[in-house]
Amino acid sequence: MTKKRPEDQAPFMPAPEYGRSLKGFGVNLLVRDVPRAVAFAREVLGAVLVYGDPDFAVLRHGTGENAAEWMLHADHTYGSHPLLGLTGDGAVRGVGVELRLHGCDPDAAVARAKAAGHYVMAEAADKPHGLREAYIGDPDGYIWVPDVPLR
Repeated sequence: MTKKRPEDQAPFMPAPEYGRSLKGFGVNLLVRDVPRAVAFAREVLGAVLVYGDPDFAVLRHGTGENAAEWMLHADHTYGSHPLLGLTGDGAVRGVGVELRLHGCDPDAAVARAKAAGHYVMAEAADKPHGLREAYIGDPDGYIWVPDVPLR
């Protein structure tokens, strides 16, 4: 495993400390390029970068009880991990998984995605289950579903 984080940049926090801090349900996405994935999350989803380097990032959207946090790890950080065999060139990552970001305006996210040239699978629409939502593909092929409750 070859790290790309500059030697003079401190890590987010020691990995064991961060691991012990995690609660509830967590999402970790393997990505080809961390800075590119961070740019998508910030520009399209309105996420805030908690920490980022070329190997790893932590992103957050919302505050308080509506806060969502997720991690990104670059493929190269996984060394000989068995998941890497499933992420080869051209692989569609996350097939069958919707990454739902509650409280993220789907109309605004679609507009930002289009402006940045990202794939919009489905425009924002009101759904019978009480949400307005859209489906947007990120640079690694993960499908993000920003949604807000219908009034």
